[in-house]
Amino acid sequence: MKKWMRFMVLAVLPVAMLTSCDDDDDDTIPPVQTGEAMVMVVHASPDADAVDFLVDDEVAGANLSYPDNTDYLTVEAGDRDLKVNAAGTQTTVLNTDFDFDDEKFYTVFAAGTVAEDDDADLSLLVLTDDLSAPASGNARVRFVHLAPDAPAVDIVNVTDPANESVLFDAQSYRDATAFASVPAGTYNLDVRTDNGGTAVLPLNGIVLEAGKIYTVFANGFVAPPTGNTNTLGAEIIEHKK
Repeated sequence: MKKWMRFMVLAVLPVAMLTSCDDDDDDTIPPVQTGEAMVMVVHASPDADAVDFLVDDEVAGANLSYPDNTDYLTVEAGDRDLKVNAAGTQTTVLNTDFDFDDEKFYTVFAAGTVAEDDDADLSLLVLTDDLSAPASGNARVRFVHLAPDAPAVDIVNVTDPANESVLFDAQSYRDATAFASVPAGTYNLDVRTDNGGTAVLPLNGIVLEAGKIYTVFANGFVAPPTGNTNTLGAEIIEHKK
């Protein structure tokens, strides 16, 4: 692995098979305390080996494989040193710092590629998680584009083919939408190229439950490198609060 020092922050705010990568299916997370932030880490680099995530040189998440995520981790609020190491080693592949606000929730994606690519070098993407409750009967969902060689895409609701609607428009690599409120239910979605509207992946049978909050992120390669089997896909994380 090569060593990178790049960092990207987006404080706002899929594709063949959609699977859950939430590591904790039953338990809710404890309330965030004064002086603390809660941080979830996601391994979203489709050509990187397993990693350890360190905060101030202490391992917070160990041996995280693509495309898994941690539960929310308690982190002291304020300016923290963040490192991503090759799992079980002192080899640092990412090193930066970030100022976490008191009593806030964050998702940190390790995204990009470890191969030489100026447009998709491995770096961190930090999103602030708005976990306020959806309106009655609704869910909340956001989309993050982390497929490094995929074009800009639209996410289109095709549940009723006669009444298609664009949920998220013109999302480029590393773009992240705000959380959108949608009626709870089972959805069929298309991921389409923004330029031309060509369907690249169907996302069928996506269940969004009332009162719950989700992140869907596109991952993998449109054209995987030789020997890499991480084809274009998507993961869904249920945020538990």
